[in-house]
Amino acid sequence: MIDPGTHLALHHLRAADLRAQAHAHRLATEARPPRALRTRVGWTLVELGLRLAANPRPAMA
Repeated sequence: MIDPGTHLALHHLRAADLRAQAHAHRLATEARPPRALRTRVGWTLVELGLRLAANPRPAMA
């Protein structure tokens, strides 16, 4: 069985490690440039085209 003091020390180390990882992830996310409007519009048009091609509607008279 683990001594409570040792268990608490391991808990604090793990918590500090998780905080450091979260901080590094946040910094990496903020450093990434935002996607350009042109790229977002392009992918939206691709998605729209795929939806139109996948669900053909019956011909209207």
